Amino acid sequence: MGAVTIDEAILTALRTHTTLTLAYTDAEGPQGCAVLYAVTDAGAAVFVTAATTRHGRALAADPRAAFTAQADGQRWTELTGVQGRGLVHRLPEGSPERAAAWAAYTQRFPFVTHDERLAAALAATDLWELRPSWLRLIDNGRGFGVKTEWSAGQAGRGATEEPRPKG
Repeated sequence: MGAVTIDEAILTALRTHTTLTLAYTDAEGPQGCAVLYAVTDAGAAVFVTAATTRHGRALAADPRAAFTAQADGQRWTELTGVQGRGLVHRLPEGSPERAAAWAAYTQRFPFVTHDERLAAALAATDLWELRPSWLRLIDNGRGFGVKTEWSAGQAGRGATEEPRPKG
């Protein structure tokens, strides 16, 4: 799948953060996990996890996921973060998509290639890609409740922005 045109403010916010809280559902019900992620040139979020983890098994069975990314410790008047949903899939070994995703991941987290123990642990994991279908940037720094939204269905038309609530 090729690159999509995601609003630059949303992409900047996604690239600012490093940890994504991923929500999914399996036979046991809803669950969430935190993963370190990088954003590719194609606008996807990529992360590593083993296919044998609960979320790895769940996402292999049902690729739909929701997520948030934001920094801890923000004042409510400055709160900024991204909410989204999309489809997740494991990137096949040896594929050009996986190579590009791994390059983005190691550029974001260069320490993963410099630590032998970590490199060995990561060799037992898989690289996954989350392709967003809907994104919402919350930016209270621009005014309480200011939101910018993007969806794959509006690709090429730009993002929509909700004005600050009155009153």
